Amino acid sequence: MKFSKAHTLKEIATLIGASYIGASDFPVLGMNEIHVVTPGDIVFVDHPKYYDKALQSAATVVLINKEVDCPEGKALLISDDPFRDFNALTTHFKPFSASDKAISTSAVIGEGSIVQPNAFIGNNVSIGAHCLIHSNVSIYDGTQIGDHVTIHAGTVIGADAFYYKKRPEGFDKLKSGGRVVIHDHVDIGAGCTIDKGVTGDTTIGAGTKIDNQVHVGHDTVIGKKVLIASQTGIAGCVIIEDEVTLWGQVGVTSGITVGEKAVISAQSGISKSLPGHKSYFGSPAGEFREKYKELAALRQVQQLLDKLKQS
Repeated sequence: MKFSKAHTLKEIATLIGASYIGASDFPVLGMNEIHVVTPGDIVFVDHPKYYDKALQSAATVVLINKEVDCPEGKALLISDDPFRDFNALTTHFKPFSASDKAISTSAVIGEGSIVQPNAFIGNNVSIGAHCLIHSNVSIYDGTQIGDHVTIHAGTVIGADAFYYKKRPEGFDKLKSGGRVVIHDHVDIGAGCTIDKGVTGDTTIGAGTKIDNQVHVGHDTVIGKKVLIASQTGIAGCVIIEDEVTLWGQVGVTSGITVGEKAVISAQSGISKSLPGHKSYFGSPAGEFREKYKELAALRQVQQLLDKLKQS
């Protein structure tokens, strides 16, 4: 998430009541999670295990809960609770704005597009030309939709990320200030849920087709001409490259990549990144040929056990 204008390190520190290391006029251009940071961004870290990763990331401002050596060319914001203060910055720069209309006056709907009754279109939503939005679809604030997109009834675009910090008193939610971006010629079935990014974008590439009852987690990037069948669940921060096929009830864990033109059979569980141009099945998912060898070996073990029982 980029700010509408540059701010200084001192200004940001004052907003959250933090101390800082670096020049008071050090420029701060935005805030992002570590996997999408760019120079000028703030990234937060609150566990020693991830200090080095944050300090060596592309972010030039690190919101951290310990005073450490500051890398050259960067600045630090020292906070007793970086998670809390990252939320405070999201609230400040991307506050929730209630809507009092089914279709917000700030929404832009392109030529030839149809919005059926009882759909909700939030603030600053952009819908391109010749789209069809069926009834009871909810499109949250800031969503960007291209041309020739169809979204079927009951689908929710732009709900918050499923991202929590466990505290003694319960789970503390990381607030979502990102968007969903849907490119041209995308079809989304009924009853789907696509979460917005925490600070960046959840993206659906051009020509992708999504069946009914599919969930897409925050900050996931789905490529072009991807097919996703019913009841598939994709966690946050996943990359699905172009022309991948995910058949029904596939589960995908967070932070992995499924390579171009991979085919995943129904009810498979993807627990690690998979190279493209191959077919996979099983849980954990593996290449077809290797999985068949495993199954054949298991049958041989059972046959051997049966023979031992008979002897």
